[in-house]
Amino acid sequence: MLVLLLAGAIMHWMGRPVYWPGFIAMMFFYAAIFYIGTYAANMKSQDTEDSVMLAGRSLPLGVAIFTMSATWVGGGYINGTAEYTSSSGLAWVQAPWGYALSLIFGGLFFARKMRRYEFKTMIDPLEQRFGKNVAAALSIPAITGELFWTSAILTALGTTFGTVLGMDFVPSIILSAAIAIAYTALGGLWAVAFTDVIQMILLFFGLILVVPFALDKVGGWDYAWATYQENKGIYANLFPPLDGYKNELWGDYYWNWWDSALLLIFGGIPWQVYFQRVLASKNEKVAMRLSIIAGFVCLIAAVPAIMIGVIGNVVDWNALGIAPPEDAALTLPYVVRYLTNPIVATIGLGAIAAAVMSSVDSSILSASSMASWNLYRKLYKPKIDSKSLAKVIKKVIWIIGIAATLIALQVQSVYALWFLCSDLVYCLLFPPLVCALFDKKANRYGAIAGLIVSVILRFGAGEPAFGIEAIIPYPMTQADGAVLFPFRTLAMACGLISILVVSRLTQKSCPPLALKKMG
Repeated sequence: MLVLLLAGAIMHWMGRPVYWPGFIAMMFFYAAIFYIGTYAANMKSQDTEDSVMLAGRSLPLGVAIFTMSATWVGGGYINGTAEYTSSSGLAWVQAPWGYALSLIFGGLFFARKMRRYEFKTMIDPLEQRFGKNVAAALSIPAITGELFWTSAILTALGTTFGTVLGMDFVPSIILSAAIAIAYTALGGLWAVAFTDVIQMILLFFGLILVVPFALDKVGGWDYAWATYQENKGIYANLFPPLDGYKNELWGDYYWNWWDSALLLIFGGIPWQVYFQRVLASKNEKVAMRLSIIAGFVCLIAAVPAIMIGVIGNVVDWNALGIAPPEDAALTLPYVVRYLTNPIVATIGLGAIAAAVMSSVDSSILSASSMASWNLYRKLYKPKIDSKSLAKVIKKVIWIIGIAATLIALQVQSVYALWFLCSDLVYCLLFPPLVCALFDKKANRYGAIAGLIVSVILRFGAGEPAFGIEAIIPYPMTQADGAVLFPFRTLAMACGLISILVVSRLTQKSCPPLALKKMG
């Protein structure tokens, strides 16, 4: 609290307009979250890797549902949903139902088997089936994805704090990250799970409270929705027409829409942050149920954000004497600050901060678990004891957290980073994970071939975030270089087929390895 207060005083001294009631409220919120996290750390033993990574495999169903839902419903989820509803139309708000389906499919087909074998990370079945070197290579996109995810969430928080509190982008990110990293390092998954319960409750309450106040400023929901449909036309519908050729307005974007949809559904499964909760469940049934129920919770949580996006699109900012937001990414914080009263705005900000914190701590812990268990232990110190490894994990949490914070300070696009996370795991991780779990003939040569094919086809389309130019002349390439051809799904499918085919052609030279219960 003292650090936050000092930051506010410095900004006030520098002439920055600080909204002090909201600022003080956020100090108390952060203090409460930190207290809960440290309380959980003291309540449960954190002296083994199992206790830090998996809460001793004893998460009850209720707590597990809260922490699973809170992990997905983060700052990028909430801000991005409002942003795309306002700017691109409801048709392009795919993440809520896409990730909800990924949780449901994950529960139906993946959760039980992963929990049955008592793996400790998502990389473990890859290591058993394909060997530690291949698993180490596949750990890179997994850890990178978690880093980008965390950075995207922190970026959402920075833009929100700047709009609502008048707080600079940089200190808001640094302070929020420091608090999340600290209690995660102290309490592991138990601290994350306990704080997620509080954060999810505050998230629902805060966003639901904002909606009626904001609607009152635009003439009610019926008027707002009718105006939104007029503004967005066919893009106000949740889905495009079944036959893209019958609607010239969609054009090549029809196939790009399906590429994105499949990416979110299946690219939402191969995440350590997801499987960490599955593997921490008491048993197989709890693992399956928490995943399915969390899918529906995530879908419900998106409704207030969508409504806020609609409001942000139809409101006449100039009539209110307010300059319109310079970027659609500011839709949510603008509605929270300018279309509600100060008390509601403060609560709404708390909801956004809760969403951010609940995802940041989860992603940092997930990336640290893989880096420590699958890389450090396997490649550097295989004979390390459980207590020493627990200490390593806590140190790596700080390293991963600081790295994600530095990325967030350099990249200020919320939805682009968020989308890229699923992009990487969809193309590079989903095929080998499926084969490792469900194809007894899959082998190391197949996994290597699949990874190479997926990398070439995916990055052959270029990647602006990495400064990579396109080298494959895909059809449906626009004048600005954007590729609308579903190359991501092509990369995933070809990688999957390559694993299946090459594995079967190399059974004698590279016999497949069987999965075994870790225990």
